[in-house]
This record gives sequence, C-alpha cells and structure tokens, in this order.
Amino acid sequence: MPTTYRYFSLYKPFGVLSQFTPDHPGQLTLSALFSFPPDVYPVGRLDKDSEGLLLLTNDNQLKTRLLSPGEKIQKTYWVQVEGQPTQVELSRLSREMHITVRGKKVALLPAEARLLDSPDLPPRNPPIRVRKEIPDQWVEIIIREGKNRQVRKMMAAIGFPVLRLVRTGIGSFSMSHQIPGDVMEWSGAELKRLLGV
Repeated sequence: MPTTYRYFSLYKPFGVLSQFTPDHPGQLTLSALFSFPPDVYPVGRLDKDSEGLLLLTNDNQLKTRLLSPGEKIQKTYWVQVEGQPTQVELSRLSREMHITVRGKKVALLPAEARLLDSPDLPPRNPPIRVRKEIPDQWVEIIIREGKNRQVRKMMAAIGFPVLRLVRTGIGSFSMSHQIPGDVMEWSGAELKRLLGV
C-alpha cells in the first residue's frame, strides 16, 4: 500500500526538544504538543533554547531536499541580541566566517543580516533575562545552511550574545499568526508552493 504523505508546520516553543523521545527524564518533547503520526519526523532541528518554525513530514524526498547542503534553502531568524550592533558590524556576517562545530573549525556561507524593529512576537515563556544597564536589539538573519547552533555562534563571534532566537521562515514559507505550540497540516502541493521548492 503506498505511503500517504503528511506535512505539518509547528511553532516550537522555547524549552521543547525537536524530537519525540527525551534524552533525560522530565524533558519536554514534540510528543507533548500534538499526536503526530508515528512515521512523521522533524525536518532538521531547532535547539531547546530556540523557538519558531519547524516542519515535520514522512516525505523523505522533501526532507532530503530541504536538508541538502547543495540546495542552499534559506532559513530566516529573528534574533534578540545583547548590545546594539550597527549595520556595519552586521555586515561581517556576509563575509567568510568560521565557527567551531563539534571541535572542528568550519567555514560558513555568507549570511544576510539587517537591523529589525521590535517584531510582533508572542512573549516567551519564561521571559528572557534582561540586564537593565545593557540595551538589546533585534536582528533579522538569513542563512543557507544549518550548522549546530550556527546563528548563536555567529552573533557571539561579532560580540553580540543571543538572548532570544526565533526561526520565522524556511524557503519562502513564513510563519505568521501562529503562537507557540500551534500545529498546522498542509497538503504537499500547498507546502511545496509556500516553500518555493
């Protein structure tokens, strides 16, 4: 019997692992948010401290395409950082950078970054810890790969630690009007059209 492909988007809340089985007792996983079909898995990951758009499917062909380094599918993040970077400082992200991933130095593809007014996002639970004497700033960052904790490491490398990180888009698919924990199901044709793949 042919497989019925299922496609979901999720606004992953802060503190939830992008997997169905906890690594340690007491951890929150995707299974606490929705009863996904047993053969549906996340496309890539968002770390526990990050929020936002996560796609899940059992369509392995789409999964492979979205995760293939050769495809260079763009991912958009809204990032709240400690300090107030200038656009000139952010331009460093568009040049060759290196970060350490699992003990190895790796080169990154150029990223795009721009200053952002405070975006219309639901409050984080729990709220970020803000130091009153240090200002903060929102930045939009677009990358075309997905190394481990890449955006956090990039911002730390130019001197602006990340306070909050929300993935808002994959390809041309943009997460809008969703709140943490929201799940939406899509047809394959509709999702691929929204992704632009």
